[in-house]
Amino acid sequence: MGSKQPVSVLVVIHTQDGQALLLERADKPGYWQSVTGSREGGEDLLDTARRELAEETGLDASRFELSDWHRVNHYEIYEHWRHRYPEGVTHNDEHVFGLLLPEPCEVTLAPREHLAYRWLPWEEAAALVFSPSNAEALRLLPERLGLKTA
Repeated sequence: MGSKQPVSVLVVIHTQDGQALLLERADKPGYWQSVTGSREGGEDLLDTARRELAEETGLDASRFELSDWHRVNHYEIYEHWRHRYPEGVTHNDEHVFGLLLPEPCEVTLAPREHLAYRWLPWEEAAALVFSPSNAEALRLLPERLGLKTA
């Protein structure tokens, strides 16, 4: 029986011109994603986003623009990750946030969680991530940033 809450955050780290940061999962090499993580205790979701950003990238959200996108993705938890949750839990509510950086930067990975990182144009990032909800969030960047798309 796991201990994770079925409430999480997805934080899309990006620049004004639509570059997005992706992280390669250590437990699933070849699986790329934005910052994600489960809420701990009664933590506010904005605090969850700040904590996960610091843990997974070393970035201090207070130095940048962290915004709640007011989107919640309800999805079925992958079978191979259900052991992390209380028995009988099959679905998760993922709250989407964005972190706007002035330019791509180096990040400090948590080696137990991630193997590598990449900055990519949003289109390439959306095509590379394994999670449909992560791809959907990345595809929102042009509209959120006022970028022209082809």
